Amino acid sequence: MDAAAQIQRKETGDGAQVHNHWNLEEAKALYDLPFADLMLQAQRAHRKHFDPNHVESASLLSIKTGGCPEDCGYCSQSAHYETRLKATRLMHCADVVATARRAKDAGATRFCMAAAWRTPKDRDLDSVCDMVNAVKGLGMETCVTLGMLTPNQATRLAEAGLDFYNHNVDTSPEFYSKIITTRSLQDRIDTLAHVRDAGIKICCGGIIGMGEQVEDRLGMLVLLANLPRHPESVPINLWNKIEGVPVEDTAEPPDPIALVRLVATARIMMSRSVVRLSAGRQYMTDELQALCFLAGANSIFIGDVLLTTKNPRVDRDADLLARLGITSGLAGGKQCAQYVAPTSSLGEKCR
Repeated sequence: MDAAAQIQRKETGDGAQVHNHWNLEEAKALYDLPFADLMLQAQRAHRKHFDPNHVESASLLSIKTGGCPEDCGYCSQSAHYETRLKATRLMHCADVVATARRAKDAGATRFCMAAAWRTPKDRDLDSVCDMVNAVKGLGMETCVTLGMLTPNQATRLAEAGLDFYNHNVDTSPEFYSKIITTRSLQDRIDTLAHVRDAGIKICCGGIIGMGEQVEDRLGMLVLLANLPRHPESVPINLWNKIEGVPVEDTAEPPDPIALVRLVATARIMMSRSVVRLSAGRQYMTDELQALCFLAGANSIFIGDVLLTTKNPRVDRDADLLARLGITSGLAGGKQCAQYVAPTSSLGEKCR
């Protein structure tokens, strides 16, 4: 029996069973299916658990930019490289809430806050917990990414009402050491376990286009799909060109069809997870994004800026989704303001 047939035998009668024992051979058998067959399987998996005509809209804000002690070879915020990025201090809670309100007005339902830390200090975590509580008060889902966490820190975030914690594995175990040396893959997996034990949902995915092979991309999916519980959100990022980082010398944009195949494979392997088209959408044509949605991608980040890189304008996103008949909550034709700390002062649930 070939690997593709074995995969089908894993499914229960209604296809509802979720598995945590994938291997690379099975993932590759899916990925290599004739394109129409792969898309059909992905559509079936998608429709069992999601509305195929709805895409979730999330928004991402860098609440503390640059100066990170990690040496991630793809990142503009690493202190190890000359990227001309100016490091900033942690934003004030009131400014974060003002930005979250603008994102909500533009159609975002989840607000994600990112800080360039190896691990947060307790005093900084106090401030982040205030931000989480305040953004929750706007009626939005909350997500943060702060680096590695201890069990106690994860518990504190859970008590503040955090919905999701983002902590990407980035790539396959085999390729990982080629892009990062200051934080091990096991460090990341340990943090994911602390977050899960605290009762927080996980947002975990990776980056493609850094010079890795297709097997590395599939190895990343196998790693995610074999976690004790699949991540509730799986972001797939295209590497954004950044001058001054090591990945600039090895990066190679993926073939568009290869990207669609990867999205479809992720959808089948983690059928109940939200699969998000994250960084790099500004490089994608409308047609490529449409194929990714057809393959099972059902979330995007909106807003002109993602941390330190560009993102499609909200009016372009709204137009594309409207032409596809996909609902999202985006305000048609309304452009979201760039993520610049506002000067207004708010006091909603902030210290």
